[in-house]
Amino acid sequence: MNSVFHALGDATRRQMLRDLAAGERTVGELAEPFSISLAAASKHIKVLEHAGLIRREVRGRTHLCRLDPGPLASAHEWLGFYERFWTSRLDLLEQLLQEDDARKSKKPAPKSKSKSKSKKGVE
Repeated sequence: MNSVFHALGDATRRQMLRDLAAGERTVGELAEPFSISLAAASKHIKVLEHAGLIRREVRGRTHLCRLDPGPLASAHEWLGFYERFWTSRLDLLEQLLQEDDARKSKKPAPKSKSKSKSKKGVE
C-alpha cells in the first residue's frame, strides 16, 4: 500500500494514470503532455509499475502501458474508513453547531442598561 500512495504522491504520475484510464498509451504518449524526456517518463512509469498500478508490454521497440486498477481499488477501500470517520465527525460538528444556534436564538436579547443620571434641582 505504501508504494501505491508514493506513486500517487506525484502529479505527473497521477496524470499518467488518468491518461491510461482512457486506454493504453506508449511511453512517448505518456511523456508528451509534460515535455519530459523518455528517460524521465520511464522513471515515472517504473514507479507506477512497482506499485502495481500499470502493466507494461513490449511490442518490438514499442512499450505499451495500461492501467491496472486493482491497487487503486485497495487504496480506495482503505481511504473509505477515514472518509466514514471524518464524515461522522463532521456530521456531529454540524449537529452541535445547529444546537448552539438554536439555543442562541431562543435566549431573549439582553436588555440594554441605560445609565440615567438623576437630575438634582438647580438652586
